[in-house]
Amino acid sequence: MKQVLAPIISNNEVTPETHLIWLESPQVASEAKPGQFVMVRCGENAEYPLRRPLSIHQLSNNKLSFLFTVVGKGTYWLSQRQAGDNIDLLGPLGNGYSIHPASHHLLLVAGGIGIAPLGFLAQKALNQGCSVTLLLGAPTATQLYPRHFLPDEAEIIIATDDGTTGKKGMITNLLPNFTGYADQIFACGPIAMYQTMSLNKQRLKGKSVQISLEVRMGCGRGVCYGCTVRTKSGLKQVCKDGPIFDLDDILWNELT
Repeated sequence: MKQVLAPIISNNEVTPETHLIWLESPQVASEAKPGQFVMVRCGENAEYPLRRPLSIHQLSNNKLSFLFTVVGKGTYWLSQRQAGDNIDLLGPLGNGYSIHPASHHLLLVAGGIGIAPLGFLAQKALNQGCSVTLLLGAPTATQLYPRHFLPDEAEIIIATDDGTTGKKGMITNLLPNFTGYADQIFACGPIAMYQTMSLNKQRLKGKSVQISLEVRMGCGRGVCYGCTVRTKSGLKQVCKDGPIFDLDDILWNELT
């Protein structure tokens, strides 16, 4: 874990209110693993004292990217930064996804902005010689993450809630068509998506699912206990014990 000032290379709005930002940071990039995150200081002179947790989206040599949606003053500030500006990063933090050595066929399930950590995971899996199928969902076509930002070698299956692009309906409806072939399943999306997957386990055909859990964080280092969740094995801190968990470990009826 390092605290660094990383210069921005580019900052672009890729879908309405969602930005893809690339930074130069060999210190963080050299240690990062898929599923890990950084705590980003948004604002100057302690304007917004709490850092924002952002998943590492992709790596390229000494560069790394984040994908984020503008939801408040802090992320709005970040969306207005330009090439050459320095961003204060703390990371990489947390535990990443785990690809088993015997796995060859990976299924990734992304709901909306949930594509953020899965882009990095797809990249690593393909580099290791795995095949990757990515189920990519969004409410409507304009909110769908652009295909050209994802690895060409990955098979991409698209669904939108309103049917404006790809299959019509929730991305979780497509699971029975793809879980049989998968050696491992990885997911990232809203809590409602995880709850649906947990309640409809027959769609998973007995496969375990590694998920990335997003909750409000204070410190990102396990000090403040602000991101504690209940699991079958007791209380866990998302920043320190996660953000990657097994789908079945979380007590979803106690998490909103």
